[in-house]
Amino acid sequence: MKLTELSVEQFLAETASSSPAPGGGSVSALAGALAAALAGMVANLTQGEKFADREKRMQTAAADAQELCKELKESVQKDTESFDGYMAALRLPKDTQEQKESRRQAMQEALKQAAQVPLETAERAARVFPLARLALEEGNPNAESDALVSAMLARTAVLGALFNVSINLGGIKDEAFCQKMRKRVQELRRYAEEQEKELLSLSPLGEEF
Repeated sequence: MKLTELSVEQFLAETASSSPAPGGGSVSALAGALAAALAGMVANLTQGEKFADREKRMQTAAADAQELCKELKESVQKDTESFDGYMAALRLPKDTQEQKESRRQAMQEALKQAAQVPLETAERAARVFPLARLALEEGNPNAESDALVSAMLARTAVLGALFNVSINLGGIKDEAFCQKMRKRVQELRRYAEEQEKELLSLSPLGEEF
C-alpha cells in the first residue's frame, strides 16, 4: 500500500487505526510536504505584471517547492517502510545462537535505518524555511497567513521527525553512530525553532500570538 496514493480520508483512517504505521514519522513528512506546497502556492500567487520585479525569483521558488514537496512525499512512504524493516528483523528465527546473533545484527541495522530515514525527513523539511521566508517577505500579501502556516508546519515536520530519530537511537548500541546523530538532531532542532520564531516575528499576524 502506497500511503501517498490514499485519499485524505483513507490516510486519516489508516493513521487512526491500530496499525503502528503510518505513525509520527510519516505524518511529520506529510506536514513537511504540506509546508513546501504552501510556500509554492504563495510563489505561484506572486507572478504576473503586478509582481514583475520578483516574478523570476518566485518562479524559481515555486519549482524548488514542488521538488521539495515531491521528496517529502517520498519520505512519507520511506518512514513506514523503515519501520516494516525493523518488524521483519524482529520476526527472524532465534532458535540457535547463530540465529540469535544474526537476528541481533539485523535488528541493529534496521534501527539505524529507522533513525536515518526520519533524519533525512528533518533535513528535507528544514529546506522549507528559506522558501517560507521568501513567501513571507516578498510574496503576495494576501497570502501572508499561508506563508506563516508553511513555516509553522515546517517546524512541526522537523521536530516530529527528530522525535523519531531519538526514539530509535535508544536501542542502537553503536555509540559513535548515536553521538553523530544526536549532534545533528540538536542542530536541526535549534535551526527549526529559531527559524519559526524569526519568521513569525516578521509578520504582524505572528506578533498577535
